[in-house]
Amino acid sequence: MQTTTYPVLGMTCGHCVESVRSEVSLIPGVTSVAVDLAGGSVTVTSQRPVDRETVRAAVDEAGYELGVPS
Repeated sequence: MQTTTYPVLGMTCGHCVESVRSEVSLIPGVTSVAVDLAGGSVTVTSQRPVDRETVRAAVDEAGYELGVPS
């Protein structure tokens, strides 16, 4: 298993959280998605590494922006 946390910009409410969770969950191989509204991040657990651009595309589809890792 691989777990990676990405910053997400623009989330302000529970609907935002559900939108991001829903889109990222559709990525093949993803087994778990945890969205932290207060911290502005999404944690993705998958069977194998997931390309950052794939996560970015899913977050974009949800209407938000993947931030730059710190």
